[in-house]
Amino acid sequence: MSNKSTIITPLINDQKSTPSVWLRRFAKITAFSTLLLIFAGGLVTSTGSGLSVPDWPNTYGQFMFTFPWSDMIGGILYEHTHRMLATVVGFLMLVLAFWLWSKESRQWLKRLGWIALAVVIAQGILGGITVLTYLPLGVSMAHGILAQTFFCMTIAIAYFLSREWTEREAKIEHEQNQSLFKWSLVVTGLIYLQLILGALMRHSDSGLAILDFPLVDGRVIPSFGVALESINDRLWLLGLDEITMSQIIIHFLHRVSAVAVSIGIIGLFIKVLQFYRDHKKLLLPAVLLFVLLVGQITLAAFVIWSFRNPVITTFHVWVGALMLGSASFLSLRCYGLLYLIRTEHS
Repeated sequence: MSNKSTIITPLINDQKSTPSVWLRRFAKITAFSTLLLIFAGGLVTSTGSGLSVPDWPNTYGQFMFTFPWSDMIGGILYEHTHRMLATVVGFLMLVLAFWLWSKESRQWLKRLGWIALAVVIAQGILGGITVLTYLPLGVSMAHGILAQTFFCMTIAIAYFLSREWTEREAKIEHEQNQSLFKWSLVVTGLIYLQLILGALMRHSDSGLAILDFPLVDGRVIPSFGVALESINDRLWLLGLDEITMSQIIIHFLHRVSAVAVSIGIIGLFIKVLQFYRDHKKLLLPAVLLFVLLVGQITLAAFVIWSFRNPVITTFHVWVGALMLGSASFLSLRCYGLLYLIRTEHS
């Protein structure tokens, strides 16, 4: 048998790299740890515990990992646990970046590791600034958005180390390849935009600016002036703080963006079912994304109906991160399976 090779796109036109099993596993551990950290961060915001530990980087003047467990009660438990998990994730990324630097042959992947390390360091610094400046809106939003960005980067690194990427199997040939890849990118972008609006809504205290779901004060498209008065009357009866017109608009934009995300995911799901039903590597992520969408809409309803129960609200944030991670992974897989011209062996 003889070997023959086709042209490989510039992105992977490096020396053949065969990452070790343990490097691949470590990259996956880093990604899953980041997902756990996002849950912990969501719990801090949902419970209003962001200033339960008022100093940084210490905890009430003590080194983080020597702070007594007996004192970790209430909001301190949520905030301190979040800080410890953030430190662990930062350390994992530090190890991963140096591991890539020492063992990986692909220069672009080495650079991606260093960029991800810089992002997680920036994320930690933003977390400290958030506390020291008493939770300003812009910094708090940047802290949350950067966490989602870092999560996507860890997924990308893990995928680029996978056998699926490095073994260069023959690509899937289909006339719909370009359309599916572009659609997956659009869906990923829409989810990312939705998470930005979600961060704005959470950190501007707009989560209960609309008390109905799925309607807004009984209407699909509200009369904002009438809605403001009606919602504030209901909030007063419930003993909750009044809201402003800007908070209603922020909340409403979040819902409009959710409709766009839903249309995008449903369209992507239908396209995969129609043209790639026999390709499980594309079908399964699309199914997962659709299931997550259904769960996310359900959680959104219960966030409103439960008046922002902290656990439900945190799962709403967490599932949003899962959706972004799943969409970005599907985009990478579409590129890898549908676009790359790979080395063939015969």
